[in-house]
Amino acid sequence: MPKKVLAAMSGGVDSSVAAYLLKNQGYDVIGITMRLWDTAVCGQDEREKGCCNLEGIEDARRVAGKLDIPYYVLDFNKKFKEKVVDNFCEEYSKGRTPNPCARCNQYIKFKELMLKAKQLGADYIATGHHSKIRFDKEKNRYLLIKSFDVKKDQTYFLYTLSQNQLAHTLMPIGDLEKKEVRKIAKELGLHVAEKKESQEICFVMDDNYHNFLSERIPEAIKPGNIIDAKGNALGKHDGLPFYTIGQRRGIGVAAKEPLYVKELDVKNNTVIVGTRDELFINEIYVSSLNYIAIDELTSPLKANIKIRYRQDGKEGTIIPIEKDKVKIVFEESVWGVAPGQSAVFYDGDVVIGGGVIGGESEKIF
Repeated sequence: MPKKVLAAMSGGVDSSVAAYLLKNQGYDVIGITMRLWDTAVCGQDEREKGCCNLEGIEDARRVAGKLDIPYYVLDFNKKFKEKVVDNFCEEYSKGRTPNPCARCNQYIKFKELMLKAKQLGADYIATGHHSKIRFDKEKNRYLLIKSFDVKKDQTYFLYTLSQNQLAHTLMPIGDLEKKEVRKIAKELGLHVAEKKESQEICFVMDDNYHNFLSERIPEAIKPGNIIDAKGNALGKHDGLPFYTIGQRRGIGVAAKEPLYVKELDVKNNTVIVGTRDELFINEIYVSSLNYIAIDELTSPLKANIKIRYRQDGKEGTIIPIEKDKVKIVFEESVWGVAPGQSAVFYDGDVVIGGGVIGGESEKIF
């Protein structure tokens, strides 16, 4: 009897080809689209850009029909709002920059969907992530490994996965380049073969953070001073949630040389700016840890650390401080580190684990 797989289908080319590959390998595939965001909340037409449009559902349904697999839409709106959207707003109100994609993977795609799969008697869930899962017999652990297509690799957003989740997850396109995925879709006659990728956060319409945050956390939007590291007032800001570490554009302060957001002081409601050189640091603290390649960290470990998605990573040493807190000392200074973002640790292509920069505190160093 073939193994049953609940395939998450967003209506994009990656998840569509993932579902096809699994069916071709003999799995009993059921297509699922997760409805995450209520259009009544968005206040926009469902066919406009964003996660609350009907286009993705219609595309996924068409692909499922083409592949001749059952297809359903599941509503995760309540959990998504609670675990992802509310946290997103709360973090910005604290002067932090959250990683909602990692949190969605942690609480929705690999928790709620997996629970649903278990209820339906499925053996696995499957996604179209550009990542690989391998079982290491020597370590007796499941490993999360970078995609063959390094430019599309998504392991940065998947560091929260547990051993049980990895054991019951399939990521069939991890060994393919993006162009190969599109080629397969084209050969199958799938209409999503050339569909563009979504770049912005799915629940923020038109990538307009100002409107989104103003509507949801108006109490945190308070004008205040923009100062330099010495405390000199340079201008006024419109509200701390509108700024993030490393930001240059839109600060509204005239200076002899470019200024960047260096720190957000929530207590005093001030934006602290500095020159580019002032944003380099050598050490950070990381909390809310999850390890994949190891059980726990008991001694200093050298690794390659990514502090943002689109970067190659920097070499550094991870030093355990407490059970859920580490200090990272980089070999070379890193720039524009934002509290609330993810720090993911790598040993070559293998994800060691990761955590949240600054943890629950406002300081990162």
